[in-house]
Amino acid sequence: MAFDYNADFENTDFREEPHKYRVGRGEQGVLMVEPYKSEILPHWRFKTPDIAKESSEAIYDMYLDYKRNNDFVGMDMARKFIQMGYTRSRRYANYKGGKKYDKEGNINKRQIDDEKAESAKIFEKKWIKIREDETYLKMKKEHQKKYG
Repeated sequence: MAFDYNADFENTDFREEPHKYRVGRGEQGVLMVEPYKSEILPHWRFKTPDIAKESSEAIYDMYLDYKRNNDFVGMDMARKFIQMGYTRSRRYANYKGGKKYDKEGNINKRQIDDEKAESAKIFEKKWIKIREDETYLKMKKEHQKKYG
C-alpha cells in the first residue's frame, strides 16, 4: 500500500497508533511521522564524512533501540533517515549545492564532490545493513500484511 499523505499527521502519535502507519516507498513521509521525526532529525547530517559517520551511527543506534523495543515504525523511520542520508549526499556529490535542475528545468552539469560521495558511502553501508536485517524484513512484512 502507498504512503498515506492524507493521514492526520499533526494529531497522530504513530508510536501510540502504529496501525495508522504505512511504509510507502523509499523515504515517503520521513519528515511527517511523529514522534520519530523529532527524535531522529536532530541527528541527521552529512556535510562531511566525519559528520556522516557520527550521524549514521547515531541513527543506526536508534534503529537498534527501536528494534529492541519491538517498534517497527521507529525502525522503518530510522531506515528512511539513513536512506535519505545516502540519497541527499549523492545529490550533493553530483551537483554543486545539491541543485540538479536549473531555473529552466534543465539538468545541471555534474560536478563530483568526493567528500559528499564519501558521506554517501557511509550512509549506504548502514542502509544496506538495515535492508538485509532479517528481523526488519519480517516485521515489515507483518506490518504490511496486518495494516496495509
